[in-house]
Amino acid sequence: MNLNSSLIKSAIRTIELEKNAIQALTDRIGEEFESACKVILSCSGRTVVVGVGKSGHIARKIAATLASTGTPAMYVHAGEANHGDIGMIAKNDVVLAVSNSGQTEEILTLLPLLKRKNIPIVSLTGDSQSELGMASTFNLNTHVTEEACPLGLAPTSSTTATLVMGDALAMALLEARGFTSDDFAFSHPGGNLGRRVLVKVKDVMHSGKQIPSVMAGTPVSEALIEMSKKGFGLTTIVDSHKKLKGVFTDGDLRRTVDSKQDLHLTLIDEVMSKNYKFISGNSLATEAALLMQSSNIYVLIIENDDGTLEGIVKMHDLLDANVV
Repeated sequence: MNLNSSLIKSAIRTIELEKNAIQALTDRIGEEFESACKVILSCSGRTVVVGVGKSGHIARKIAATLASTGTPAMYVHAGEANHGDIGMIAKNDVVLAVSNSGQTEEILTLLPLLKRKNIPIVSLTGDSQSELGMASTFNLNTHVTEEACPLGLAPTSSTTATLVMGDALAMALLEARGFTSDDFAFSHPGGNLGRRVLVKVKDVMHSGKQIPSVMAGTPVSEALIEMSKKGFGLTTIVDSHKKLKGVFTDGDLRRTVDSKQDLHLTLIDEVMSKNYKFISGNSLATEAALLMQSSNIYVLIIENDDGTLEGIVKMHDLLDANVV
């Protein structure tokens, strides 16, 4: 790789400039940031994030991050707000206005109407002394000394800094609300994260007649028929109260055959494994996957609290449920 390539040099320069822009934000996290968080936390409505152009794209992402981490939020294009969409902003909302210059005409036009509704305004600007910065209830300074664009024209360092400030705001609010991974999963039920946190073992296990099971005292030859019929590579052994006594696996079968025991005369109780891995049906499916991986097994038994057999699950079931 040619580290002297102009393409590589340009990329490294961009990353360094944007890294410096982000680092500079840490010195600006203080009372104004805390006050902005508190006004959003006390809001009984939504945080309405507004912007246009590149700032609009950043505003949309900030709104999405807020909404998915416990802060009710929505994005409104400032230009569209001037043509009717301002009706989406209610008096119990907070407006989060994004503008690097702080002089975006479409946002400034909204200010008198927002003031009239007594709606708090938190702004993210690159100039705290701009018209928007001065008119805001609280201003978060996202100023950068240099754009990564060598022409100084394309928003690069400034949009990155604004996005990071938005993330800082969202994460501070998340922690203040005590937002949990379960809460996150409920707002992402269709995603992998949601499935991993929400899906329980009982949601994917096989139960009832699907479970390979024989009574204690059954000859090994009959247990093999049950194993073959159900296709799990094992069978469970239960007593008359359906309490688990053990399991008999393919490995147990090999050991039984190697010891030259008569499969028709030998009872399953004599050769079953009494130490087996099991889990509760209320456990997360991801916990079952971890237990199976750490124990190097492909099938897991599900027991009720009273020791009775509840179900059985294969690693393939967890793969199908997209929790692995």
